Amino acid sequence: MTGRVALPVVHRAMVASLATNIRQGGTSAQCWKYDLSQDRSLGGSVRIGQSQGSFLTHRSTNLLRPAAAAISVEQDDVNTYLPKGDMWSVHKFGGTCMGTPQRIQSVADIVLSDSSERKLVIVSAMSKVTDMMYNLVHKAQSRDDSYMIALEEVFEKHMAAAKDLLDGEDLASFLSQLHSDVSSLRAMLSAIYIAGHATESFSDFVVGHGELWSAQMLSYAIKKSGAPCSWMDTREVLVVKPSGPNQVDPDYLESEKRLQKWFSRQPAEIIVATGFIASTAENIPTTLKRDGSDFSAAIIGSLVRARQVTIWTDVDGVFSADPRKVSEAVILSTLSYQEAWEMSYFGANVLHPRTIIPVMKDNIPIVIRNMFNISAPGTMICRQPANDNGDLDACVKSFATIDNLALVNVEGTGMAGVPEKEVAAVSAALHVRFREALAAGRLSKVEVINGCSILAVVGLRMASTPGVSAMLFDALAKANINVRAIAQGCSEYNITVVLKQEDCVRALRAAHSRFFLSKTTLAVGIIGPGLIGGTLLNQLKDQAAVLKENMNIDLRVIGITGSSTMLLSDTGIDLTQWKELLRKEAEPADLANFVRHMSDNHVFPNKVLVDCTADTSVASHYYDWLKKGIHVITPNKKANSGPLDRYLKLRTLQRASYTHYFYEATVGAGLPIISTLRGLLETGDKILRIEGIFSGTLSYIFNNFEGTRTFSNVVAEAKEAGYTEPDPRDDLSGTDVARKVIILARESGLTLELSDIPVKSLVPEALASCSSADEFMQKLPSFDEDWAKQRSEAEAAGEVLRYVGVVDAVNQKGQVELRRYKRDHPFAQLSGSDNIIAFTTSRYKEQPLIVRGPGAGAEVTAGGVFCDMLRLASSLGAPS
Repeated sequence: MTGRVALPVVHRAMVASLATNIRQGGTSAQCWKYDLSQDRSLGGSVRIGQSQGSFLTHRSTNLLRPAAAAISVEQDDVNTYLPKGDMWSVHKFGGTCMGTPQRIQSVADIVLSDSSERKLVIVSAMSKVTDMMYNLVHKAQSRDDSYMIALEEVFEKHMAAAKDLLDGEDLASFLSQLHSDVSSLRAMLSAIYIAGHATESFSDFVVGHGELWSAQMLSYAIKKSGAPCSWMDTREVLVVKPSGPNQVDPDYLESEKRLQKWFSRQPAEIIVATGFIASTAENIPTTLKRDGSDFSAAIIGSLVRARQVTIWTDVDGVFSADPRKVSEAVILSTLSYQEAWEMSYFGANVLHPRTIIPVMKDNIPIVIRNMFNISAPGTMICRQPANDNGDLDACVKSFATIDNLALVNVEGTGMAGVPEKEVAAVSAALHVRFREALAAGRLSKVEVINGCSILAVVGLRMASTPGVSAMLFDALAKANINVRAIAQGCSEYNITVVLKQEDCVRALRAAHSRFFLSKTTLAVGIIGPGLIGGTLLNQLKDQAAVLKENMNIDLRVIGITGSSTMLLSDTGIDLTQWKELLRKEAEPADLANFVRHMSDNHVFPNKVLVDCTADTSVASHYYDWLKKGIHVITPNKKANSGPLDRYLKLRTLQRASYTHYFYEATVGAGLPIISTLRGLLETGDKILRIEGIFSGTLSYIFNNFEGTRTFSNVVAEAKEAGYTEPDPRDDLSGTDVARKVIILARESGLTLELSDIPVKSLVPEALASCSSADEFMQKLPSFDEDWAKQRSEAEAAGEVLRYVGVVDAVNQKGQVELRRYKRDHPFAQLSGSDNIIAFTTSRYKEQPLIVRGPGAGAEVTAGGVFCDMLRLASSLGAPS
């Protein structure tokens, strides 16, 4: 008993191949017998020999479709001229766009809305179908009987889609073709099942049916509107030849001839063509491999010299970076062919590099658009506009990354990045190759560094724009990211760096922000949400939107911790309700975990810890935080006035790294004391003397200690107004002023310890041992008479009492004491809680430089911290 399987003339080679496969597959099938007498342009027949009593029986006239491709163009008259040029627009729709009947109808609507004179539409298989078809082949050659069930699922999927989309004769016609194709596939898969093996061409033939069916369904959907439309099996037109592993090149000359022939038979104004599939020069079905449908569109666009090729997808265009890694990545309006090529090469989800070649040679633009948001203009890939200004901020277009790499370092010779799965073979090969050099000591080692990633910066204008590399490496350095290797192609369209994979996302975000493609984002951790910290959080809440809009700065508070509870977030705490969240959703405070949360966050490249406490133990961690690449901002004086060796170690680290340490608010609250001093020193001025009223509390007390008022009464008033610490002795002791003096002394270059500063305490010796602040305040009036006497003596001399700190840079010493000043002296003319600092320098010798203003209060102190945060953002790339 024999059966017949229809085959076209173009597949004699495939039949011979399959016969060989059956023999090699170990089956007892006798052979495939090819009957030349049955050969026809639309099909031949094959006799299948008996195989151990089981028989393969089937008859069809359409097992392998593209028979017409075998007809020689030269032997037939071509009566219809194939028009070329701007009258053609080419559209390509991927599997997602063709995923459901409703989406196929939307595709038809988009095509019909195009006003172009002629339209060529390239389609992929329905979503997931290509994978389903490959699975069929895999099951069949694995001799897994479930391939029949899987084929039935494919049939059901397309039948259901057609019934939902089509009706009448169109539906009947499509279902008839679908039944025929599935029957042919069933026979082909049965043969593969017997052979236990499928050649690449057999596999390609099976897989290509997904495109055939989607193209047919779309053509019928377009015809429903009354528009003339034909569908094209591109295996009859596109001819390709292998050019490497898993890669083919189009034969443009032969493809153009075949397209002319095809068009002479079906000169429709709308043509729906299959993507992904093609034929070899020997007329064997094949595919265009990875991203084949895009490639098909580009090739056909080139063949007809189209006005434009539009690639419809599910995103609004090409992003400046992977939006899954950079939430603020922007859609690029234009890209040059070269830029798109570079981005694709480095892994960006744009287009496969080969897709660009066919259109680039004819200067045909490719537009990437979103089928699900047709109002978005998309991204145009074209020749670089001649009027591009090449500004530094605009010359970098995009960023791409490649993960899972290993760096092979041949010390003394060079280095290369390779996928991690290949690294063992590469290392072994290099050791063999350089065995003699290694043995002789000319090479010291071949080193493999695992866990690497590549970050690529792409832009056509980088070659002619100075400073790009500097900006990139500055951004990476300030994000505390180490670069292991650097490369720049001779075309200078890209700069690539090799990094630790764990740093890759942070590096991508840092670079993206630096080139103003997104906001300068700073992750903030607030330690101490008390009076100053709470005020700062409220200031951030009120100003955050303005900073985003006007200064391109995005400050995200991702952690708040007090002494007992802490609140953590990966992307940012809602500051409009931070107090409520801290109360309801907080967890037990743990400073180590809090810092780990900041350090391990890869969402934001730049991080800062703001210490709003007065805690010595918190300040002791600054060095470690800076070393981790976390910036530090604080009004806490304990670190800078603590042990000299720790201070010097901290400042040395700060100066040697790109990690910033700002502490303007440690002296003078929000007044620019530290920055003024630094400005003088950095411009070459020499500090002779710094003298000032540094305590807002003591300024208030002595500004109001006049007339008949008692000292204890003024102190009580200051305490009630919130100017003093809970225990006023902390202010009256002068220790706080001494800390400010030692900070300024060290900033001036003096190497003094806090113990080197003599301090005249205002706390009566008899009251120093009081057990509480209340007891102190009750006993303080007993010393009012002594204070009244000092005030009277000063007034008699035309003077006032002021508590001051002094840095004597000439004699390298400092002191804190109560002094008397004439009433016309600037120090005598203060009001409220004002601070005043006088800088006597080589330039300001006769008339000191004076800084004056409020020196106490949560608002001004928090404001000083806020200014440091903006200063940090500016140094990281935000507009200044």
